[in-house]
Order: sequence, then structure tokens, then C-alpha cells
Amino acid sequence: MIHWRFYPKYKRFYREFCGRTFRLLDVGCGSESAIHAKKFFPNCQYYGLDVLDIRQSKRNFALIEQFYHLDLARDRLDALPEHYFDVIIANHVIEHLPNGVAVVEALADKLSVGGVIYIEFPSGRSLGLPSMSGTLNFCDDPTHVRVYGVREIANALIAKGVRVVKAGARRDAFRIALSPLILILLFVRGRPPTSILWDFLGFADFVFARKT
Repeated sequence: MIHWRFYPKYKRFYREFCGRTFRLLDVGCGSESAIHAKKFFPNCQYYGLDVLDIRQSKRNFALIEQFYHLDLARDRLDALPEHYFDVIIANHVIEHLPNGVAVVEALADKLSVGGVIYIEFPSGRSLGLPSMSGTLNFCDDPTHVRVYGVREIANALIAKGVRVVKAGARRDAFRIALSPLILILLFVRGRPPTSILWDFLGFADFVFARKT
């Protein structure tokens, strides 16, 4: 199993929650996310939200407590209970939305007291990076619709009573240290994913916060 440190979206809260029973909401969950989450958090109650209908992935779907099939650009989050989720992840979601700040504000209302939220998104720096297959420049992905900044996402959370614990460029030292080895192995097997370069070049920003 790949070490949890290779998943920046888990890094900020892994030690606190790895052995606990808790409610996790994965926004933009995709078709395999529940499987991955259960490897690192076997006791979590996993809730997924996605614009795509992932119910055809039976192994993944069997691990989900509840799936919310919603388009965040159009649909409200009224179906989700208030002050309920202990962990919320929105990993590379808001850049696909014109209303990302409003979505962040709505998600803050779904967070339990003491709960944490991790939001990651392409940085303004990504606009100056080379274009590459797999997305290294923000505009490489035609479904990206808006560049968000750390300050506006942090302010949206702060206004909802969610205290920012850490925010800024995602430059994970563990991934950077092991990236040369991973690149060599992936080159041997085929073309490596562009995301291997994200930590080196500062492609992504993040905000990690706790509801007080």
C-alpha cells in the first residue's frame, strides 16, 4: 500500500483521525476514492459527493454511507445535514466552479464543531508554468473555469467561524524528496503523471481549517 504521506489531502489530519470513527465527506469523490480512504481510515463513515454518477463502480460504492449526486455549479447543498461531518475534503474541485467561494461557505455549514476541512486548488503560479499533458498549467485543463486565491478561500471560511490552521503553497517535503526515485520508476514503466512535478513547481495551493 502506498504510504499515506503520498496523499497531501490526508496529511493534515491523518494522525488525528487514523484510528477514530468519524464522518468524512469527500467532495468530488470520483469512482475509487472510498476504496483509498478506507485503506488509511478503516473506521471512517465515508460520504461522497460528485457531479458524475459513480454508482456503477460497485466495489467503491459499497463502501459509501451515502452518495450525493450533485452539480455544485447549479445545485444547493440542502440535502447534506448541517454541522455533521468531522472531515470535509474538496481536493481540486473549486477550480471547476464559477461559484467556488459560495460552495466553500456552504460546506463550512456542514462541518461539525471541532471538525476540519481541507481545500486544494491550482495556484495563480500555475498560470506561468509550462503547458504539459496531464495539467501543469492551469489552462491545460479545459474544465478549469476560475483561478482562486488562498486569501479569498481563507476569508470565506473565517467568515463562517472556521479557523485557518495552515494555508499556502502545497510543497510536500516527503513527495519532493522521493519524487526523483518515483520519476525514474515511472519513466521505466511509461510516461509519468504530471502531478509528480506539482510540489516542485508550486502548482497547487491549499487551505486547512478547523471549525471552532
